[in-house]
Amino acid sequence: MNQKMQWLRNKMSSLNLQGMIISNPVNIRYLTNIQAEGILLVTRKENLFITDGRYIEEVHNTLTLFDEIVVYDVRGLSRDDYENFFMFCENVGFEENYVTYAKYKEYMHKYKINNLVETENMLEKQREVKDEEEIENIKKACEITDKCFEYILKYIKPGMTEKQIAREIDDYFYKNAEGKAFETIVASGENSSKPHAVPSERKIKEVDIITIDMGCKINGYCSDMTRTFFVGKMPEHVKLVYNLVLKNQEQVLNDMREGSNTKQISKMVDNDFRLHNYDLIHALGHGVGLDIHEAPVLSINSENVLKENMVITNEPGIYIAGQFGVRIEDTVLINKGSCEALTKSPKGYIVI
Repeated sequence: MNQKMQWLRNKMSSLNLQGMIISNPVNIRYLTNIQAEGILLVTRKENLFITDGRYIEEVHNTLTLFDEIVVYDVRGLSRDDYENFFMFCENVGFEENYVTYAKYKEYMHKYKINNLVETENMLEKQREVKDEEEIENIKKACEITDKCFEYILKYIKPGMTEKQIAREIDDYFYKNAEGKAFETIVASGENSSKPHAVPSERKIKEVDIITIDMGCKINGYCSDMTRTFFVGKMPEHVKLVYNLVLKNQEQVLNDMREGSNTKQISKMVDNDFRLHNYDLIHALGHGVGLDIHEAPVLSINSENVLKENMVITNEPGIYIAGQFGVRIEDTVLINKGSCEALTKSPKGYIVI
């Protein structure tokens, strides 16, 4: 049995769970590498993946005997089959933050479960710490992201629209990776004051500010990087804000290591911003993996302790409504006594 499935069974045993229903496709991929539609059942006797005829061949090509997962075609299952899967299971776990109430009732009825138990994000918590293969995939995604940024700096010209630049970034990722990890943000001028701006028809001016937030995927694993840079020249009134964001971003990199308290780190940034009459209006960072936003969250409102081999973002930003915004973000690997920024694009004053 693969190590992740074995971990799951051991964890279930410690929680007095005799079975579990896994329906979140990201968790299914994490455990089995299966990307097809379906549901994963962990029962007393075996591990089952139920899908339909469209995906049977794909699933069999993904799995090996080592995985010890039996594949079922949903069309061949009867009501009795479903009711027998969790026979003699007193407690069956489910993903309460993914499953709707309607689906919860369906599970109770279909599988005749005595007690459906919340599992308190145990799979998501396990995904926080990455293994060597996961880290290698994220590193490759970050390398491609750095190369894309180098390429796009040479591509951008005054007169181009935000949408045009975003499409070029997306095309680069589809040519050199699995594609984009999330909706690419290209925000110029006054649009850069919106943290989650959507690329528009606004044209780049001869003198302008641009914020680009982008990332790609390798084997399902994401990268995430933001840079703020300038066209023509860097306006003097932006320098103080840029310097403040950069100083804090670099200080956070110095503070991140195994055992660091994310709430304390976030408070230090928030306090420094407030001393200069600005606010940290969003989280300082988040986990990165198969999802672009994973646990843990780094903010003044949530307290977490960093662990070795976590992969998180470090992304302080300041936004002045209707004028401009500055955000600098890296994807970061946590080590025992330090951390490593996996995105390595320049962060000093960039003028194109």
